[in-house]
Amino acid sequence: MNKKESRLRRGRQTRAKIAELKATRLSVHRTNMHIYANVIAPDATILATCSSLEAEVRQELAGQTGKGGNVAAATLVGKKVAEKALKAGITEVAFDRSGFRYHGRVKALAEAAREAGLKF
Repeated sequence: MNKKESRLRRGRQTRAKIAELKATRLSVHRTNMHIYANVIAPDATILATCSSLEAEVRQELAGQTGKGGNVAAATLVGKKVAEKALKAGITEVAFDRSGFRYHGRVKALAEAAREAGLKF
């Protein structure tokens, strides 16, 4: 079993537990260059989304090096996705880290979302 398969297995376990609870989830995906966040309802409809690829996020990160693949970008994406979720009427979510370790960019996104008003 390689690194990617292990991560996907961990992600499946997390999503199974969240589905059992019938909770709205904040799903995170990261690549070397960017980070993505989606708020997904129990019936699999996407309620809010944000990524480091969006124009307004890229404008705010314009003067920095690394653009979308750093903690600053993750913090900004977490804040923006929380604002969009609150606007859609979502206040409580389950955090789905998709098998990624809870540190670095994933942790920065989660903490920014909490500070912006989402409850996990």
